[in-house]
Amino acid sequence: MRILLVEDDTSLGETIQSWLRLDQHAVDWVQRGDSADTAIRTHRYDCVLLDRGLPGMSGDALLARLRTEGNRVPIILITAFNALADRVEGLDLGADDYLVKPFELEEMSARIRAAVRRGADQVSNQLAHEDIAINLDTKQVTQHGQPVTLTAREYNVLYALLLRKNSIVTRAQIEETLYGWGDEVESNAIEVYIYNLRKKLGSGSIVTVRGLGYRLKNHED
Repeated sequence: MRILLVEDDTSLGETIQSWLRLDQHAVDWVQRGDSADTAIRTHRYDCVLLDRGLPGMSGDALLARLRTEGNRVPIILITAFNALADRVEGLDLGADDYLVKPFELEEMSARIRAAVRRGADQVSNQLAHEDIAINLDTKQVTQHGQPVTLTAREYNVLYALLLRKNSIVTRAQIEETLYGWGDEVESNAIEVYIYNLRKKLGSGSIVTVRGLGYRLKNHED
């Protein structure tokens, strides 16, 4: 997943960013509300972690504007405001969840997964298509019920394909899932990851749609 972290506390921001990267996510981190506004307008994110008290534009103002414009990206408020009235206000503004500082990083990860599931209208913690499945909590990949070992990047490519399992997924959409700002994008990296996935999941598991991108094989193929 690609996550936008909006946090002006440098120490906390570095801690959260490092944790999420260890959890195999691409993370973009900004420290101002107006910078977050620009990032959301120019990139697609699976989830936004949003502090309420920010320079440039408050988290509340950004959240309210996004929801008014119909942007439904899952947003979790992270804030020191812990009174009941504060939590109610944040949720009423359109937040999907609310984390009060200090919080456990494991809980944050679980809340991200839950928010993304709700945003995708998923009831379970699993993404599945035909005989391939991902457990989003454990990041275990199975095929025909048997475990398949993938690298972090291979997992994220498969995640991007499963997330849009009934659509063609472009190279740019896969790169958005894989890479945060400053990450080096090799020219043939996507092709290499697709090649490796085909070796592990079967040569026909991923279909190349020439000039457009990739999609998972359907039983009609």
